Amino acid sequence: MRNIITLVLGGGKGTRLYPLTKLRSKPAVPLAGKYRLIDIPISNCLNSGLNRIYVLTQFNSVSLNRHINQAYKFDLFGGGFVEILAAQQTNEGENWYQGTADAVRQNLRSIQGRGIDYVLILSGDQLYRMDFERMFQIHVESKAHVTIAALPVDAAKASAFGIVRLDDSGRVVGFLEKPKTAQEVALVRTDPAWIDARGIPSQGRDCLASMGIYLFNRDTLIELLDKTKYQDFGKEIFPAAIRSRHVQAYLYDGYWEDIGTIRAFYEANIQLTQPDPPFQLISPDSPMYSRLRFLPQSQFQGAQIKNAIIADGCRIGEGTMIENSIIGVRSRIGRNVTIRNSILMGADFFQTSGEVAADRDAGRPPIGIGDWSRIEGAIVDKNCRIGSHVQVCNAAGVEQSAETDGTMIADGVLVVVKDASLPDGWKKS
Repeated sequence: MRNIITLVLGGGKGTRLYPLTKLRSKPAVPLAGKYRLIDIPISNCLNSGLNRIYVLTQFNSVSLNRHINQAYKFDLFGGGFVEILAAQQTNEGENWYQGTADAVRQNLRSIQGRGIDYVLILSGDQLYRMDFERMFQIHVESKAHVTIAALPVDAAKASAFGIVRLDDSGRVVGFLEKPKTAQEVALVRTDPAWIDARGIPSQGRDCLASMGIYLFNRDTLIELLDKTKYQDFGKEIFPAAIRSRHVQAYLYDGYWEDIGTIRAFYEANIQLTQPDPPFQLISPDSPMYSRLRFLPQSQFQGAQIKNAIIADGCRIGEGTMIENSIIGVRSRIGRNVTIRNSILMGADFFQTSGEVAADRDAGRPPIGIGDWSRIEGAIVDKNCRIGSHVQVCNAAGVEQSAETDGTMIADGVLVVVKDASLPDGWKKS
């Protein structure tokens, strides 16, 4: 696996994840109380024996760069690294990344060194666990130029994905980006019996969706990008590659979620709190890595907690009830607070007693959640100041609303924007 280099695509502005991407890039969005989205592909790589990783990004990359520098350090003799490749002006060009393929094209120099024969391309906003070594074995055994990871999905969900059509050997002979009609779906349909015969229970699923995980022979990738001006892998590169190259499918049937919207992000996190979640954070053989923090254990003072994930360094007051929720690092939660079906991202630092006193003297809530407040069906970003008797919930069931008073509603989820301050008695109007 040492002759593989990995490129993790950090995506664009992350508009569908706004306001979580207001002050950070999409891969830097916190996940499950203590991780960030970028930790998922990097952990999958490290658990698969891949330790030469570039992360391609161009928007709000300061916090992402800091996280990677603090989290992923390798010894001098292993040759491993995780580095940011930000869009920049060069002698070859001075444009922002125009798409997934263009982002790789602008960084071809990083994969043209000695000892690199294969390039693994991943997305920075997906939640899954995969052993890339098995994908690499399929790639080599089939003598493929390109291998695409494919997930069986129902025909009803095909319109959300790029769908591949295979021959009996698993070679990709067709690709259709987000088919909209029944006629289009029929063109790329896969017989469920064929999927069953490969050891994956089809359960009626008859379409194979591209997961945005690609393994290229390096020279094939360079040729495809050098000889064209294609900007996107799904819409342009793969239709062209299928016509002229051997493109193979690698079938996968584990948990996989594209966390590209506020609703998808919210539901994926809340599912993690359940007794038997579809994605297990606890995996002795394939742990999820992140930044090492030297935080104390969390303290509970008579709180009631059911189906929750509580990160390190939290202080939770007496009489507080937490249910189906994630509580991020350094969260300070007062007395008699109710938190249901919500995600609190915590804080980047502890306030000193003097800073808390100064906040109160100034009539400003300290960072955390004040006494008797209620948070339900919401996302509270980092470093938020929520006073006492505050009601953070979307009681009216609004689907979308503009950002006002440090909050906004996206996909039906009320989001308290990072660093926002909600005074005592506040509630959504």
